[in-house]
Amino acid sequence: MKLKITALALLLAASPGVLANQVNAVASFSVLGDIVSRVGGDHVRVTTLVGPDGDPHTYEPTPKDSQALSQADIVFTSGLGLEGWMTRLVNASGTKNAPVVASQGVVTRKMNEDGQTITDPHAWNSAKNGAIYARNVMNALIKADPADKAYFQQRGEAYIQQLEKLDSWAKATFAAIAPEKRKVLTSHDAFGYFGAEYGVTFLAPVGFSTEAQASASDVATLIDQLKKENIHTYFIENQTDPRLVQQIASASGAKSGGELYPEALSKPSGPAPDYLSAFRHNVETMAASMK
Repeated sequence: MKLKITALALLLAASPGVLANQVNAVASFSVLGDIVSRVGGDHVRVTTLVGPDGDPHTYEPTPKDSQALSQADIVFTSGLGLEGWMTRLVNASGTKNAPVVASQGVVTRKMNEDGQTITDPHAWNSAKNGAIYARNVMNALIKADPADKAYFQQRGEAYIQQLEKLDSWAKATFAAIAPEKRKVLTSHDAFGYFGAEYGVTFLAPVGFSTEAQASASDVATLIDQLKKENIHTYFIENQTDPRLVQQIASASGAKSGGELYPEALSKPSGPAPDYLSAFRHNVETMAASMK
């Protein structure tokens, strides 16, 4: 018996994750869920509501989601109006934990949507802002589990450094391309922060939300603009219906440049299974089309 107990003690000592206190966290969508996982490591158990290839604009919460929130120690949202369904879900769950807004501190940008000025919710598409998300997540986890402060700080700071390097790399990548070639057609207006940070012009048939509809006159105007500005490449997005952008591309003569991942990660077997990979993929795919 003594030998068995000693062997068990050795096993536990060799596996710190077994004894680690785990924070039960919920994240609203796949990009944010990955950030929480990267910062939290073995000390956090993450439930992501909107999974890979899912659309955070149109998501319909389930009773299972409500249960997940009611059992969570901490809930993370992106905020800025992205998750229009979250307030309803929080109320239904009965949770007493106010969601942590990961975008807190981001310098927001405004956009026009059907004649109204609104806040662009897609802040994470700039790696500079991604670092802000990561720091907010790190600080929130430390607050939820102060005993693991050193662990979260070590992982969080290392992850933030990776994002800062990616940000510098993206800036250098696009700076090497002539400004007149840095123009892209996408399915909807999800790359505003990306464009502002890296000097890329994006055109899209619909606004910030995938629920928006493009009018016939909007489409016709966009086709004329594509021809006038010699934009020859379009991209589909993994979480949206590609038919409208393909129709516009066909009318304007633009060719497919591939698939981008602005709002949802790919499945684990895809090219964008985590936030760092998705950002790198988007930069490389767009830059390749501009040369």
